[in-house]
Amino acid sequence: MTETTLAERENQAPLKTRWLALRDAEPKIRARDAAEKLEVSEGELLGCRCGESVQRLQGPWGELIQALPELGRIMALTRNEHVVHEKKGAFGKISIFGEKMGLVLNHDIDLRLFLGRWHFGFAVVEEGAGGPRRSLQFFDQDGMAVHKVHLLEDSNVEAFDALVARFLSPDQSAEMSVTPVPPEPEARPDSEIDTTVLRDRWLALKDVHDFHAMLGELGAGRVQALRLVGTELAWRVDVKSFRNAVTAAADQEIPIMIFVGSPGAVQIHTGPVKTLRDVGPWFNILDPDFNLHLREDHIASAWVVRKPTKDGIVTSLEIYNEDDQQIAWLFGERGEGSSERMDWRALAESMEGVDA
Repeated sequence: MTETTLAERENQAPLKTRWLALRDAEPKIRARDAAEKLEVSEGELLGCRCGESVQRLQGPWGELIQALPELGRIMALTRNEHVVHEKKGAFGKISIFGEKMGLVLNHDIDLRLFLGRWHFGFAVVEEGAGGPRRSLQFFDQDGMAVHKVHLLEDSNVEAFDALVARFLSPDQSAEMSVTPVPPEPEARPDSEIDTTVLRDRWLALKDVHDFHAMLGELGAGRVQALRLVGTELAWRVDVKSFRNAVTAAADQEIPIMIFVGSPGAVQIHTGPVKTLRDVGPWFNILDPDFNLHLREDHIASAWVVRKPTKDGIVTSLEIYNEDDQQIAWLFGERGEGSSERMDWRALAESMEGVDA
């Protein structure tokens, strides 16, 4: 996407006009799908409605996040192109580290925040069948959603209004400039990766959080490293393995952790899952306080991965798209300082390998 503003598109029709026509034709269309049809970002589609049901917010985003516990029980939503992760609960146990990083470690709302990717924020109040629907929505510099907070029936509306007033931007124009996000550096060719060093560094890991930094230092892509490290540490499994693992965990009542990331957040569910359902191309978890919606047809590869930590081996099941970008990843429930559940490990290691 090249740098653009709404004004530059007015030669075909103002975006707001096109959006209203599309909404009239397809009243139930989701914002992300509407943006795709209108060939704009979701952030731009929201921004064109500023001054009516949408109000532009300004940071500091860390301070705004620290005010979110006042809303009470809400639904937090993080998604990427392939999966939507929705979790109900309350914000709490928040730590903000400068302008770039944040943590939310409440029992229900568990987030890793990359605030350097939070460029736009909006407060949205839309009329729905059951009354006004209120939300806070945040976007990257290219207009891609990084995180959303939706109020529920029992949320604190007065606190929402006060938060919006506190962080309201003086700029409420309908114009919004978006710029492309620089691409990630390309992984080095396989021939340039020293697999001996890769294995040695991998086996020396003490914390799963050090894995990303290790790959960066070695110049290796994530899936590239999974392919090269050796099958005792990572092996490719069938693309249905995520579904199969979630289904087995539900059947065996094994509590699990499901991670989903956007450019600006990773959201985590910890606990059991129960209600599984297919709806069209979507594989869904539909529990009272946790919903997951996964486009299985977008999964290009799935891997079982074993990483050493100071607490023993930790096993994950990870799924990737055709560009080797991570869609979601799955662990057994585990607290800091605890060893991995043996029932989860047995389940993950029962996944048969397929040719990489």
